[in-house]
Amino acid sequence: MYKKITLIWVVLWMLALTSFAANRNFTLVIDAGHGGHDAGARGIISMEKNINLAVALQFGKYVEKYMPEVKVIYTRKTDKFVSLIERANIANRANADLFISVHTNALPAGKIARGFETYTLGMHRAKDNLDVAMRENSVISMEKDYKQAYQGFDPKSSESYIIFEFIQGKNMERSVELARMIQRKVCDNANRPDKGVHQAGFLVLRETSMPSCLIELGFITTPDEERILNNSDRVNDIARAIYDGFAQYRNKYDKRVTVPYRPLQSGDVEELKEEESQAQDEPQKNTGVQKRTEPQKKAEVQKRSEPQKRTEPQKRTEPQKRAEVQKKSEPKDAPVFKLQIFVSDRILRKGDAHFKGETDYESFREGNLVKYTMGSSTNYNEVYRLRKSLQEKFPEAFIIAFKSGQKYDVNQAIREFKQNKNK
Repeated sequence: MYKKITLIWVVLWMLALTSFAANRNFTLVIDAGHGGHDAGARGIISMEKNINLAVALQFGKYVEKYMPEVKVIYTRKTDKFVSLIERANIANRANADLFISVHTNALPAGKIARGFETYTLGMHRAKDNLDVAMRENSVISMEKDYKQAYQGFDPKSSESYIIFEFIQGKNMERSVELARMIQRKVCDNANRPDKGVHQAGFLVLRETSMPSCLIELGFITTPDEERILNNSDRVNDIARAIYDGFAQYRNKYDKRVTVPYRPLQSGDVEELKEEESQAQDEPQKNTGVQKRTEPQKKAEVQKRSEPQKRTEPQKRTEPQKRAEVQKKSEPKDAPVFKLQIFVSDRILRKGDAHFKGETDYESFREGNLVKYTMGSSTNYNEVYRLRKSLQEKFPEAFIIAFKSGQKYDVNQAIREFKQNKNK
């Protein structure tokens, strides 16, 4: 009898633990590198600490908006100094599921580099990786008694990094996958040059007890890169793409996710419903409708639903479709929607393989990048349907907006489109 009671209690206890684990919020810690008297790397017009914070906060806003069930913790939300070990401790105390540290790269004077890269904990395999780790770890010298706190670790000594070769944490595999997901999304969706995924000995990652990665947004010491990292639109693009990588990771590893999260895209909303015509199909008015056989009804339902599948645009010739979109009149001051199909770092010749046989395209320059678009209409739905028809060719294409010839916030453009429709 006693054994039975004991067994029941054990089962109930295990069920309670399982229920608690299932209901516990997924916890994400976002770490904006440097801060306070630690400015990090410096550029001509800005400091690393401010760039890191801007991207970290924007990334967090996307998570809070589209994943309200995720608990977001920031190591800092203001310009304050936080030690490396305390950043890790914040994540450890919260029993976090994930730790993402945001940084900006730099090079010595006279050297130029561009691009986005991610790091996981490990041994440096190249001198450049060691240099990055040394620079980021050097912040501990600003901490009191850092040699005692970090067990004699010297950020300037290459011998101190040998220990990272032997750190084989259980989280390594997931950390690498997280880094790869973020790297791919940012490079593809935010049009950042791909500097790859690496391993290096970062102290802030060593001290965490969960999957983690460190992001290097770009090079503040390269003038055009610095301008990009201080552009609010580009910061938003990068933050949104980091969110996309995080969403992909969570879809795979968080068993509490029942409906997969889709990557965010500018203007990525459903086609806005057109006003329904008051005139109905004549067969529906016929008194013989109720006498039709079930096969007839099914055939009619299928026929009426076909326009929703958007199969018709694929049947039309592509030049005709482009003409239909571009012939739309553009009311004065109304936002114009276009479909951005891809980005290049140079002007491409006609017939280039990137266009995949399409010839009816336009381009505009933004910073050092050339962005290619298709379609142009004040009717959002027209460009939305164009995007659907080109989805197989350009799966990463997304809708952008212009107003008075200038790049315009697409969400505000959609709001104005809705207002104009209701007038």
